[in-house]
Amino acid sequence: MIEKKEKAQVDLFLFMGQSNMAGRGLVTKMRAQGVPPLIEGAGYEYRAVSAPGRLYAIVEPFGCCENRSDGIDDGNMKTGSLVTAFVNAYYEQTGVPVVGVSASKGGSAIAQWQPGGAFLTDAMGRFRDAVRYLDENGYELRHKYMLWCQGETDGDLGTSAEQYRQQFKRMLEEMKRAGVETCFLIRIGHYNGAGPQDYSEIMAAQDVLASVREDVVMVSTAFAEMKERGLMKDEFHYYQQAYNEVGAEAGRNTAYFVNKNFNSETKKEK
Repeated sequence: MIEKKEKAQVDLFLFMGQSNMAGRGLVTKMRAQGVPPLIEGAGYEYRAVSAPGRLYAIVEPFGCCENRSDGIDDGNMKTGSLVTAFVNAYYEQTGVPVVGVSASKGGSAIAQWQPGGAFLTDAMGRFRDAVRYLDENGYELRHKYMLWCQGETDGDLGTSAEQYRQQFKRMLEEMKRAGVETCFLIRIGHYNGAGPQDYSEIMAAQDVLASVREDVVMVSTAFAEMKERGLMKDEFHYYQQAYNEVGAEAGRNTAYFVNKNFNSETKKEK
């Protein structure tokens, strides 16, 4: 638990999406980089499903026990994720600890994250439970955000860019009604198999969403370079090194956005 001299200030992040948000990191002799150590005090997990009575220092696999049979259930598939690297980079730039909530499901399509569906309903419940816990236990909740990485399954299914954008918008509007301020977006990478799949249309749809909506901020496109660099372990997933690099880039860029907007708001108040 965070040691509180007075009211501890935190930023809440809901980590949402499919397997590359959940984390499928692999360490091998050739790709030996593991999960970075967590900077002391940088981040905590609120375990909304398995242990909601306190905060825990973030460990990997992040969210490994956060399975709900009638909601988001990723089984035992989680390995190393991008979360620790993200939290470290964010904390280094903001000085504000992250409270993270796991809400990711491998293999999920955007159509499964729609209002009224089990995944989105569960994610909103986890988010609200975290907000309630922080409020009731004397934390100063500075911001409420989501970090989203999803879309490979839609590439496999042939979801059109327009379908993806419309379903993403419906999902985000529901999350905003729950209290999310901004969606920080990690764009998916390329398919690395022998099949005909092409993820370019989904990648382009995510670029458009970030370019036309003020509440969607692209914070990393680095997954797209991992295939060429040999950092994909299979058709869809990455060695831990890739998750570390993407998480760190996303954390820095998210912190830049937050700091810039926080400083602008502070100046307006003065």
